[in-house]
Amino acid sequence: MKKKQAALAAALALGIAVPVAMAADPAREAILAAYAAQAKAEDAAFAAFSAERGRSLYMGPHQGGNPETNACAACHTGNPAATGRHRKTGRGIEPMAVSANRARFTDAGEVEKQFGRDCKNVLGRACTAREKGDFITFLSAQ
Repeated sequence: MKKKQAALAAALALGIAVPVAMAADPAREAILAAYAAQAKAEDAAFAAFSAERGRSLYMGPHQGGNPETNACAACHTGNPAATGRHRKTGRGIEPMAVSANRARFTDAGEVEKQFGRDCKNVLGRACTAREKGDFITFLSAQ
């Protein structure tokens, strides 16, 4: 519990507003705090995550990745609270919005695994810590 409280304190110290949906889960807070610290280390001018930048990342379109999946919304739908569908397999994908899927962004290993795979597919490169934090911030408010 002390690690989670320290992560929240770090996020608040960096001036990051913690959305209500996020505040309900210490694991999500810790993940966001870790991305904030990394973003600050990568860019001293980093001040806070942006839900609007996260929305743009989610909605796309982007160039550089797979043209058929040039946005997260291509598989996850334009409504993050809706069930998505895998483009190739047709398998259902749990909603991305925290309001519809409270388990989203609570397992650091799973979060990194998904970003590692999906950023390359959508953007053609790895996501930055700021992009990851923006993305989680947007979906935490949905």
